[in-house]
Amino acid sequence: QVQLVESGGGLVQAGGSLRLSCVLSGSVFSINDMGWYRQAPGKEREWVATASSGGRTNYVDSVKGRFTISRDNAKNTVYLQMNSLKPEDTAVYYCYSKRPGSQSAWGQGTQVTVSS
Repeated sequence: QVQLVESGGGLVQAGGSLRLSCVLSGSVFSINDMGWYRQAPGKEREWVATASSGGRTNYVDSVKGRFTISRDNAKNTVYLQMNSLKPEDTAVYYCYSKRPGSQSAWGQGTQVTVSS
């Protein structure tokens, strides 16, 4: 059974930084694309970033230059380093994994709150 466990959320002032972590179990990490979505109150879930199994990274325009996604295949972990945080980054952040031929799996979410 695929399981994703996120950590690292919290409350931070605008301009601050947080690092989210997500550990995958029950699947071969190296063949999974890994990434993050977020959902702000009253809004739809929004894709944030992806680190593909081949090492490519992509970001939504609103976080480019501020967020960095990385993966450690030895630790089955994907990270999201978030710098220069803004109040509009406030959301529940969800980790996902996607391996070829299977549906995505999701974590339980971690709250990020950025105060102004």
